[in-house]
Amino acid sequence: MQDARDKIIRYYKGTEGEASAVKLVDFATQVIKSRKCKLTGFLSPFEQEMTGVIANSLGELNVDFYGGYRGAERQRAAFCHEDFKGTPNFEIAVIKAEWNGEFARLGHRDVLGSILSLGVDREYIGDIIATKDCARILVDKKMCDYFTLNLTQIGGTSVQTVVDELENISAKEERTKEIKATVASLRADSIAAAGFGMSRSKATTEIAAEKIKLNWQTVKNASQSIKEGDVLSMRGRGRLEVAEVRGQTKKGRVGVLLKRFF
Repeated sequence: MQDARDKIIRYYKGTEGEASAVKLVDFATQVIKSRKCKLTGFLSPFEQEMTGVIANSLGELNVDFYGGYRGAERQRAAFCHEDFKGTPNFEIAVIKAEWNGEFARLGHRDVLGSILSLGVDREYIGDIIATKDCARILVDKKMCDYFTLNLTQIGGTSVQTVVDELENISAKEERTKEIKATVASLRADSIAAAGFGMSRSKATTEIAAEKIKLNWQTVKNASQSIKEGDVLSMRGRGRLEVAEVRGQTKKGRVGVLLKRFF
């Protein structure tokens, strides 16, 4: 098992996922030794993918994910030893923060910023679903009392905070748009430009500013290769899936089908 652990850590060494890899592989090792089931905090999609790699590499483990509702982006993982016979309880609750929507326009960034300013670690926070006059925040159940007592303002606006029901969260409905395009090459800047509707030079600038991610990791180089199935996301622009690579055109360009999510 030590060899598998070291191999996983070497694989992620030097990437922005290095710290998460060490934490998750040690967490999984503890589960194997205890032969029980343990919950992680809320994980990003990249960390969820990493969790699957770790479970497969170490063996003796099953892993399930849940974020409180169907389609949740941030989810908790239940690492369970293969001998564990129970059903994991994901211990997820909903905090509802309400404000007067006639006088304040608050969004996801305002809500998250106010929560983090309280000193709460990101792993205790799942998805945040903000509407005109309220936000529903998926949280680790043990944090409910803390939030109802301390989350009294968001972006300088007073809010009323209560514990809500998971049943009041609807499955995420995303708007999508298919984009048929041809690009000079399957580079990150070319695909981002075609999918997000900007010039290639603008895409290069956004990549340099670390605003674009590939499969939930920051794109470090505009020339980074993209393949079918990859997902690009950009701050403020949503995300983009490379649904299909259709081969070269007569002019030597590459045809692609992109699916953009808003």
